[in-house]
Amino acid sequence: MSSDSRFVDLSNSLESVPVLIEQRSSVLTFPQFQYSPDNVQGPGCTLDPSEVTLPGCSCLSHSCSSESCSCLQTHGQAYDSTHTLLHRTHSGFCSPVFECNALCSCGDTCSNRVVQRGLTLKLEVYSTEKRGWGVRTLKSIPKGTFVCEYAGEVISFEEARRRQLAQRAEDNNYIIAVREHAGEGSVTETFVDPARVGNVGRFLNHSCQPNLLMQPVRVHSVVPRLALFAGRSIDAQEELTFDYSGGYRNRAPAQRDAGTQSETQRDAGTQSETQRDAGTQSETQRDAGTQSETQRDAGTQSETQRDAGTQSETQRDAGTQSETQRDAGTQSDNHGVQRKECHCGAKSCVHFLPLDLSIISGKR
Repeated sequence: MSSDSRFVDLSNSLESVPVLIEQRSSVLTFPQFQYSPDNVQGPGCTLDPSEVTLPGCSCLSHSCSSESCSCLQTHGQAYDSTHTLLHRTHSGFCSPVFECNALCSCGDTCSNRVVQRGLTLKLEVYSTEKRGWGVRTLKSIPKGTFVCEYAGEVISFEEARRRQLAQRAEDNNYIIAVREHAGEGSVTETFVDPARVGNVGRFLNHSCQPNLLMQPVRVHSVVPRLALFAGRSIDAQEELTFDYSGGYRNRAPAQRDAGTQSETQRDAGTQSETQRDAGTQSETQRDAGTQSETQRDAGTQSETQRDAGTQSETQRDAGTQSETQRDAGTQSDNHGVQRKECHCGAKSCVHFLPLDLSIISGKR
């Protein structure tokens, strides 16, 4: 931890690595919330995220191998020997991630244990120039490295809707919805809200060209962890961002300044190339026949499949914004929700944060 007395550990030693934040800020008021490295059970939630509900392997080695590990044989290998997320796609869609868990016989050093290790990188919450609070890395991060979770209260749909309806125009919405589709008409939903209880992930800003990608990861419980990985190599002191729509479509650094639009932003700042309903959706399937949609708000949805025959959607719904983007946008005709301006600065910026009305409209 820094010897500079201006900086304190935001996590109060709950993380293995201190999360630094400047103690004094003449510009911003720091939000009040309870720090938690992991998801916690919130109002209306019938599942305890800390309960071990997934089966384990019987491997006796320090690290599992696909030849003998039931976890890897069932779900496939997600990480290499250096704990880096592998780029596994099928027809352009991502594969699922299931880690070894508390019931597995393998050691703590197993290469299939990554997200459960928690935060290992030195991150700092800081006051940005135009977007309020943000998060930056103090050291360079290689592509595929696990950075942090987006952790918070796991709540019911009714509670998520109640919280959104109670929000004022200037309030920030942090709710992410995860919807799993298992066969025809079978949908399981999970809602995560770090507004009151959460971790460093709640301070991450949106970008139309992010350097982090979100992927639901199952560890001990059927409740997914929303893990953020480096989508490219990230320099020290660079701000960490992800797409609130849940997708990840980025280019190499040389291309990022080319001034051309990313393929997900084909219209005047509103829709990705795969529209399905009153929002936009970008699809990243995690396995054949299964999809997970990770969205931090607004009508756009990315689909990352978790398991065969299941579809999960994670969205940071309607009117959502990072706590740094509080500027008044234009008034939307959708349920009176105000669109929030995007200040990410990307050449392909669509000018407004994504907007998803699925919770506030009551349409599931």
